[in-house]
Amino acid sequence: MPPVSGLLTGQVALVTGAGAGIGRGIALRFAEQGAAAVAVHCRTAVEAASEVAAHVRELGARSVVLQADLTDDDACRALVREAAEFGGGRLTALVNNAGVQPTQPLDGMTAADWRAVVDTNLMSVFACTQAAVEIMREQGAGSVTHIASIEASAPAPLHAHYSASKAAVVMHARSAALEYGPYGIRVNTVSPGLIDREGLAEAWPEGVRRWREAAPTGRLGRPEDVGDACVFLASPLASWITGHDLVVDGGVSARPTW
Repeated sequence: MPPVSGLLTGQVALVTGAGAGIGRGIALRFAEQGAAAVAVHCRTAVEAASEVAAHVRELGARSVVLQADLTDDDACRALVREAAEFGGGRLTALVNNAGVQPTQPLDGMTAADWRAVVDTNLMSVFACTQAAVEIMREQGAGSVTHIASIEASAPAPLHAHYSASKAAVVMHARSAALEYGPYGIRVNTVSPGLIDREGLAEAWPEGVRRWREAAPTGRLGRPEDVGDACVFLASPLASWITGHDLVVDGGVSARPTW
């Protein structure tokens, strides 16, 4: 764990899908970097989210667990309002991390299958961002970071719905950066590569092996790697960065495809 440098001192943040994995790594990094309050969102994993919130508090930040189904527009807006209320009426940073990544061939995919992924990965980004901007506009500043994926530009087999949703997330950020920039609100994306998680090497040994061979850095990513990128984009160091997609993939995207 890097030493606390206070890059986010005093900030109030909401991280969606923060009960585990990447979201957990982001929430903890925000606390380590001095955020005053971090709202931890989950859909159903309240126990896991509560553990994250407890760890955030151990790091010196206030924290609360907020539960919501982000496929519902009203629930997204209520979530953002609750996070701001917890922050004393302020919300300086939103990280739209919540998402799903099922595998399914296009042949046989139903409209319901498609919507289940797009509504979760894209609808929440749209609605949570719109609600957050209402608050940030009054403050005169704020940052929004969407978690996209390198699959937004390099799709994998069986991930058509996921890749399409993440490509849309990248373009949403660029569009939002254009429209919200005059209000002092920056919107960016972070596109992770393969991020390690418990049991991944056992469940997908061949994929993990191929990734390690392809990555110039020779390893899988960690949730903290994504968290570091989100801290940077929410910090004053990124005050002139908006509409940008920050790739965090250990260099895999630089590898020749021929």
